[in-house]
Amino acid sequence: RSRRPRERSATDENAIMAIFTVHQPPLSKSDNAPDPTRFSFVRDGFYVWGFLLSVLWMLRHRLWLVALLFAALTVLIEVGLRYAGIGVGWRMLVLAALCYLVGLEGATLRRWTLSLRGYTPVGSVVADNRDEAEQRFFINWTATRKAKPASSPAAPAPAESTIRPRISSSDVIGSFPQPEPPR
Repeated sequence: RSRRPRERSATDENAIMAIFTVHQPPLSKSDNAPDPTRFSFVRDGFYVWGFLLSVLWMLRHRLWLVALLFAALTVLIEVGLRYAGIGVGWRMLVLAALCYLVGLEGATLRRWTLSLRGYTPVGSVVADNRDEAEQRFFINWTATRKAKPASSPAAPAPAESTIRPRISSSDVIGSFPQPEPPR
């Protein structure tokens, strides 16, 4: 007899949710709506494989430019440390620190590469895994896309016509000064 999996509660200590940022691909000339299969979901957090196998992790995620820059930076640091007469132990420590940085900033490197490819960030989702993140995002995304055509386009808000007086530096007190009303 199989047991039904226990449902998670909000107080469950083992329940760790991840935050995913969602990136929409650029529209091609023939498309009028983005292709849902091309959306990219990037998990925030530490990337263990980015730390352990930095260059291979970058290549696996198609971070070609990042991998090239990482390899060039690694070679420059290695040559510089050798020229300075630094021992092997310290050079390995510096390389490990650089790989640790890749693990910490892996999500940022992926988002940067996506932005270079024309992807735009469209939201974030909190979920247990990528599949659940996709489900949550697309349920919300399809609901808002269906609601958009039904509503009439709102007229843009009129520009504010009041001109605020410029504050001279002698009138500023505090971190966030507010202009006084005219007397």
